[in-house]
Amino acid sequence: MPSPIIITVVESMLYPNYSHLYQQYNLTEYRVNSIRKALSLIKKQPVDFIVVEFFYAYSTNYSGIYKSNIEVLLVSLVKYSPNTKVIVLANKKEIKHIGVLDAVDYPLHGVLQLPTSIDKMETLLKRS
Repeated sequence: MPSPIIITVVESMLYPNYSHLYQQYNLTEYRVNSIRKALSLIKKQPVDFIVVEFFYAYSTNYSGIYKSNIEVLLVSLVKYSPNTKVIVLANKKEIKHIGVLDAVDYPLHGVLQLPTSIDKMETLLKRS
């Protein structure tokens, strides 16, 4: 049986590196630097986890109707990888806007405020 897959979408310097934790849980990590690259991976193969940083669109519109950087990812997961557990990271300024993701009918596995701790990430990895 292949090991579970985790995609980490690293788009900022605030993103914590928990690669060693993912290895402890026998997760195969694919580290990408854009939502577009993450989408390319999930269209080829369903994944178990995605860890992504949330950015709210204050003055621009990411893609027509979307108000954040990850809504298009969530919409794609519905079709290509419906069992993926999504862990969202957000800084204090952005986290108050997480509610915009409710417009997409895809449940989040967890939301962590940055800076976060390895213990909080581990709790989410353990939770089914």
